[in-house]
Amino acid sequence: MSVEPETRLTRQRKIILEELRKVDTHPSADQVYEMVRKRLPKISLGTVYRNLDFLSAEGLIRTLKSAGSQMRFDGNPDNHYHLRCIRCDRIIDLPISVFDGLDDKIHRITGYVIIGHDLEFQGICPICGQESQKNEGRATNESERHKN
Repeated sequence: MSVEPETRLTRQRKIILEELRKVDTHPSADQVYEMVRKRLPKISLGTVYRNLDFLSAEGLIRTLKSAGSQMRFDGNPDNHYHLRCIRCDRIIDLPISVFDGLDDKIHRITGYVIIGHDLEFQGICPICGQESQKNEGRATNESERHKN
């Protein structure tokens, strides 16, 4: 007999879930820990990690894994897509609909039984893009000074 997820939500899990759902910044476990400590000062980082794993396994949150980046967590468990800045590692939810039929198409092409998919786009956010333009402008000005 399985227990409904709601009945297995301890006070700590509820607070972690509440704090994670307050933000759309897709925080790391360390950041979730800092958020939760304001309400549960004695909670340990290990407890936060274990509870994030539990909430993810129960489908109440999403775990975002990307090569070379720290694992992040999303309080929105619904299927949606993300965009990650390759410079600052910021992640945003994309305001587009999930592609209907994609799982079926991949199944037809590969024969795999598709149980879901995660789609993350990578790019350079506007803030990092502006900083790059400023830095390029400075580099150009410096090289022109060295020529004279």
